[in-house]
Amino acid sequence: MGPRSAWSIRPARLLLVLAMGALALTSCIEGPIAGTPSLAGIIPLASVGYQQQEFFLSAEDATAYQATAPLTADGRWSAAPAPGTGGTTFVTRIVVHRPVDPARFDGTVVVEWMNVTAGLDLGNDWIYAHNEIVRSGAAWVGVSAQVVGVNAVKAADATRYAKLVHPGDSYSYDIFTRAGRAVRDNPTVLGGLVPERLIATGESQSASRLVTYIDAVHPLVHVYDGFLVHSRGSSGAPLSQSPLPSVSTPSPSLIRDDLDEPVFVVQAEGDVISSNLAVRQPDTARFREWELAGTAHADTYMAGVGFTDVGDGAGAVQMFSLMRNPNPPPSDCTSSPNAGGHHWTFQAALHGLDEWIRTGTPPASGPPLLVASTSPVVLQRDAVGNALGGVRSPHVDAPVATLTGINSGSGFCRLFGSTVPLTAQQLAERYPTHEAFVDAWRTATEAAVAGGFLLQPDADELLAAAQASTVPS
Repeated sequence: MGPRSAWSIRPARLLLVLAMGALALTSCIEGPIAGTPSLAGIIPLASVGYQQQEFFLSAEDATAYQATAPLTADGRWSAAPAPGTGGTTFVTRIVVHRPVDPARFDGTVVVEWMNVTAGLDLGNDWIYAHNEIVRSGAAWVGVSAQVVGVNAVKAADATRYAKLVHPGDSYSYDIFTRAGRAVRDNPTVLGGLVPERLIATGESQSASRLVTYIDAVHPLVHVYDGFLVHSRGSSGAPLSQSPLPSVSTPSPSLIRDDLDEPVFVVQAEGDVISSNLAVRQPDTARFREWELAGTAHADTYMAGVGFTDVGDGAGAVQMFSLMRNPNPPPSDCTSSPNAGGHHWTFQAALHGLDEWIRTGTPPASGPPLLVASTSPVVLQRDAVGNALGGVRSPHVDAPVATLTGINSGSGFCRLFGSTVPLTAQQLAERYPTHEAFVDAWRTATEAAVAGGFLLQPDADELLAAAQASTVPS
């Protein structure tokens, strides 16, 4: 299943698609910009055969959107360009990671709505999934879609980013559309590589933006071939906001069920708890949702280990060690941050979505986490405190720690979950010898691979990390 032509789109939407396509033709690309982009969390790309470039994306006819009918919880929203907003200027940036060797490129481009919750652009999904992106030969494009990210890079390097201008987040949806069109239509962006599939992705606040984009804007423009919505909340982001008229979205906001393109929602354990189950949706021919046992909205991989992990197994060893000897609780958080299997399962989700777009074969359905009570949401847990149900990993099926999505304290503490190592007595009762532990970990790893929830290269590095450990001592 490749990119869709306009003639494959439902006839009622064709004129709007063509109109939006005409708008996108006026976007301009400048670059690559000399020097190093301002972006945290980047592995040494040259060591894995990749390169980084930055481009400025601009237009003088950007548009915002308005609702043409009440926004309902089912996500089947009707929207249109807002009158009087079609002559607005923006200049933003996109960052591109692509293979140095063109022969390695597999045709897939992961376009990430970069996250600005921390006050600057972060490619959270790049951090979580870069090893799968690199080994598959895909390209990654990070989009500064929101005003906070643009202002942050201007503050970081006023000279480099002097010409950047952002009119406000009401225009972020059009910016994301134009970024996708630039990747597909302008050969400069990928250095002459020809994209075959565009996957839109975003985590946390960016996931909320994607929900609104999918429900309101995607049916008008059809730029992306699939969506990976990572750690969403219970509503979408505003369709429009100050200084334009405010158009908020309902809570809950489901993802519309009448799309031609597949949508994959990945929820950490903590996301399921905080969203109060309001946005759980059943799997369909075009929708999948995985709830990941033993994971947090953010964790030690996303906050540090992933910045240097080049897929040689060292990151897996480091993460295993952090289950046994966790980092201290940050700031005034009550618990050490989660060191579970989020990163590896998320890579399987990205791989599964890519295959879904390529072949039409959907990923495996994942069972939901088991719930003990709903007001507030409390999950069912096993004897050591790990969640029951959900998408499983060896981290919870052959545990050496209790891993949850729960933490408390100020700031972002609640997002980072917790890690509590099992005691020596608990380990000895479960695993009388190191060989017994490795066998249990291997069995759990093989089950995850067989279920479609773990990729074999990741299973290999996880098993090597377990073998290198000294558990149960």
